[in-house]
Amino acid sequence: MTRTTSAASAASAASAPVGTREPTRYEAHYESPLGQMLLVANGDALTGVYFSHQKYFPPDEQARRDGGDLAVLRAARQQLDEYFHDGRRLFELDLAPEGTPFQKSVWDELRRIPFGETRSYGDLAHALGDANKSRAVGAANGRNPISVIVPCHRVIGANGTLTGYAGGLERKLTLLSLEGAALPSVPGARSPTTRHTRLSAPANLAFDF
Repeated sequence: MTRTTSAASAASAASAPVGTREPTRYEAHYESPLGQMLLVANGDALTGVYFSHQKYFPPDEQARRDGGDLAVLRAARQQLDEYFHDGRRLFELDLAPEGTPFQKSVWDELRRIPFGETRSYGDLAHALGDANKSRAVGAANGRNPISVIVPCHRVIGANGTLTGYAGGLERKLTLLSLEGAALPSVPGARSPTTRHTRLSAPANLAFDF
């Protein structure tokens, strides 16, 4: 009996899948007018765009490689340049953000907000079919891993207040100004530059919203 059990265990161990490794993460940096950004891809699609010192950042345990020559990261840098300097309104990139099905549904809805317009968390919840999920929508919006390209900066409070932004409220104001959106007032925030002037990085880059 013992021999049979041992043999079965050995066979089971031999057939068990070997521990899988985390997929390789390709990275490149982009010097935006609002500070350095980290661009991340899985090889075929963009998985992250992060401002330096923003609240949520990708985990460090994944194997990382220089992705400077990766086609999707080259395209992302070019299109970000066109957005910041040449009036690009729509990004045409393959995206693969990692998240829950609900988070992904929120991020898909963000991409439907037109350039130069804003929506409230309630608007997004209603568009997703449940007006009672405003708070859940807000949480998913805050976890958006692809800043600017998936435009979570276009979401404001129901009363017109700016609310939070993982990259910092000054950046959010500047992005909305760049797009020509109607801007809410934020006590204590510096006036953003207009879309017709050269953007400058905020003095304080350490945000936590």
